Amino acid sequence: MIAFLVLAPVLSLILSAFQGGEGLWPHMLAYVLPMALRDTLLLVAGVGILVSVIGAGAAWLVTAYDFPGRSWMEWALLLPLAVPTYIVAYAYLDILHPVGAVQDAIRAVLGYDGPRAFRLPDVRSMGGAILVMGFVLYPYVYLTVRAMFLTQAATLVEAARTLGTPGSAIFRRVALPLARPAIAVGVSLAVMETLNDIGASEFLGVRTLTVSIYTSWVSRSDLAGAAQIALAMLALVVGLLLFERWARRHRRYAAGAQRASIMRPERLRGARAGLALAACLLPILIGFIVPASYLVIEAVRRYRFAGLSDTLMAEAVNTLTLSAAATMVILACGILLAYTVRIGGHPGDRAAARIAALGYAIPGTVLAIGLLGPLGLVDHILDEGAGRLFGISTGLVLMGSSAALIYAYAVRFLAIAVGGVEAGFSRVPLSIDYAARSLGESAGGALRRVHLPLLRSALVAAGLLTFVDCAKELPATLLLRPLNVETLATHLYGEAARGTYEEASLAALLIVAIGIFPVCLLARTGRPKRERS
Repeated sequence: MIAFLVLAPVLSLILSAFQGGEGLWPHMLAYVLPMALRDTLLLVAGVGILVSVIGAGAAWLVTAYDFPGRSWMEWALLLPLAVPTYIVAYAYLDILHPVGAVQDAIRAVLGYDGPRAFRLPDVRSMGGAILVMGFVLYPYVYLTVRAMFLTQAATLVEAARTLGTPGSAIFRRVALPLARPAIAVGVSLAVMETLNDIGASEFLGVRTLTVSIYTSWVSRSDLAGAAQIALAMLALVVGLLLFERWARRHRRYAAGAQRASIMRPERLRGARAGLALAACLLPILIGFIVPASYLVIEAVRRYRFAGLSDTLMAEAVNTLTLSAAATMVILACGILLAYTVRIGGHPGDRAAARIAALGYAIPGTVLAIGLLGPLGLVDHILDEGAGRLFGISTGLVLMGSSAALIYAYAVRFLAIAVGGVEAGFSRVPLSIDYAARSLGESAGGALRRVHLPLLRSALVAAGLLTFVDCAKELPATLLLRPLNVETLATHLYGEAARGTYEEASLAALLIVAIGIFPVCLLARTGRPKRERS
């Protein structure tokens, strides 16, 4: 049933896409899809290359070398994950405005009179979008590649060093080929986030498929056209995933049977140590420190001027309530799926769990379009049944409430819960299951009294990550929220779209504060225990 609920919006999307007029497909193919598809592919390619270079390079520096500040850089490189891409884009639009403080200071130093005499390249461009998203999303690659460098590459790197191979050649000839699967996983996650983004792309003037879907539905009230663009975008996502699998189809990687050893870093001194520190500090500066500092300054200024408005507090309550409710639903479904796979053994169980986890690959705008059909059908059935039985009209029970949004969150982020719970189950030996069942405990009782206490840390980690992702989610929230219900993300989007950046600074800072928690968790769990002499 859970797998069916995940597939329902995809099936509905296909049906909706073919319900438009006869001339709609030719119009989309001629005037809308080529430009949107071109911009989307350029953005995805640029972000993919940038996150690969930054993420793999930073992971190698903090793993293979020891320099002053390295222990700080190990966890600080994760900080950009705390800031959604649309908030960083919103911050840099104001920071680098042609008549802003930064460009005014540069013109004053260079002796120019005004913006007509000299201005920096416009951040509202494809290049600006690639830079902003690349410096925010590189931690996906950094996390996966560094985990591989810490264990699998250690023995081979030590062997290469004993054979006299210099450090640059070791990275190019040994470490980088081993890191290809980890890079592919990290880039795939970064690409999914890029395709899901709507705020940063629209703020920076890049007309991606996601922006086209939103414009077609909201601005032109063209649901069929939006469904057709969404279907094209879903095909692009599937194509990218299949290409990633095909690119490494003949490659196999295995660790040794013995316990993996931690790589011993080479100590750097002098100028080389300074360059390594600067190279690690640059992405942190661009991806976190500059936008976060801007948000703090603007939020303090706004608070001193107007204080905390009741509207902002209500939006914060809405954000926390919706995210908490969705997290509980997602964790319950994740536990059910993972435990069924553990005790089931039927091939259909594992297939259903994998299908249920595919929702993370569906961008929020695509998901929102696909949910309209199933939710509308259920509302119609409920209304008709209530009219026949009780003579009353129930109206839009799902579409008119937060149920639709919670459903979208559940489909979108179920993979996080399934993965986290499965990882927790993998550390619980099956002998515990056998012992509980042999003592007369049922499957449900064993889950409630034995497994759930053992899974406490895994559930907390998965729940925290899910909660923050729900709080930051913009596309699905923007399209499916009930009338007169605003969250911090939609408030920020509305203020930035109107150009009133100072009004949104407090909301943006609150979202960043919420996002700090999982980053601290990842930094704590990602650091290896090193033996110290």
